[in-house]
Amino acid sequence: MKKLMSIILISVSLAACNNKYKASSDDKIDSVKIMKDSLRLDSFERAKADEQTALEEQKIAAAAAANKTSVTNNYSSNSSGTTAAPAQKKGWSSAAKGAVIGGAAGAVGGALIDKKSGRGAVIGGVAGAGAGYIIGRSNDKKTGRAQ
Repeated sequence: MKKLMSIILISVSLAACNNKYKASSDDKIDSVKIMKDSLRLDSFERAKADEQTALEEQKIAAAAAANKTSVTNNYSSNSSGTTAAPAQKKGWSSAAKGAVIGGAAGAVGGALIDKKSGRGAVIGGVAGAGAGYIIGRSNDKKTGRAQ
């Protein structure tokens, strides 16, 4: 009876942690529209920046041809004010968080189910950590943190 109650308790506590927001179709349509507008604006800004760099290169080439000296430009300018590569995200990845949380929950569940010298805690911890890692890794792929 204790085993059954502990299994039910763990199941209910894990099911209660599901707090996913269920967006309506209007919210989804609006978010897709905003995303497309943002991508379109970004592409226009990139095209404008590329145009300006091309004009600058043409001016340098024309000046070099007029002076008959070679001018090397070792620096590239980014007129849009954005950096080429985004900064590396700091903190724990979702995969790491999932592995730790899953391992702890699995160890507690395994210790409650099998009380023979920690065997259940070890097995449950390993299984929970693996499952948590897999779930967290898929979340990292969705957010773009992992390829």
